[in-house]
Amino acid sequence: MERVRLATPDDAAEIARLRSDLILSEPLDDHWLALCATVLAERLAPGGDARAYVIDAPTSGLASCSLGLIHPVLPAPKYPKGLAARIHAVATEPAFQHRGYAKVTLAALLDHLERDGVTLYELYASEGSAPLYAGLGFASNPALMRMTRFPAPPSPGTS
Repeated sequence: MERVRLATPDDAAEIARLRSDLILSEPLDDHWLALCATVLAERLAPGGDARAYVIDAPTSGLASCSLGLIHPVLPAPKYPKGLAARIHAVATEPAFQHRGYAKVTLAALLDHLERDGVTLYELYASEGSAPLYAGLGFASNPALMRMTRFPAPPSPGTS
């Protein structure tokens, strides 16, 4: 097994590329990839709200990554520090799949987040990845719902 390591801001472009190529339904264009890399690099910097674990590919780039974004929630007995994390990306290059890379990067990420005080975790799982997540303790929740809203375009004649 290759060495798992904590991602740095220098890994942001590769993490953004893996997310675009392997997770999103439509890959990002160069503008959006650059924007994601810039924002993610800031969030991976010390004091930022992103954590990621990666495995380097033997030649260049990343073979696999798991990225979590920490966000505050109101404290409660199950969330004493008021911290939650969304597992935003778990991706492995096809040439490196079926080697356990996704599981080991995600397990390292979950351990790190737990040390940071995160107790609530959420993610969206594809049908194919659901067994991986279930094996790490995630459970389906039929109450979880999602919506994307965009502002309405201005009416003609208004500014």
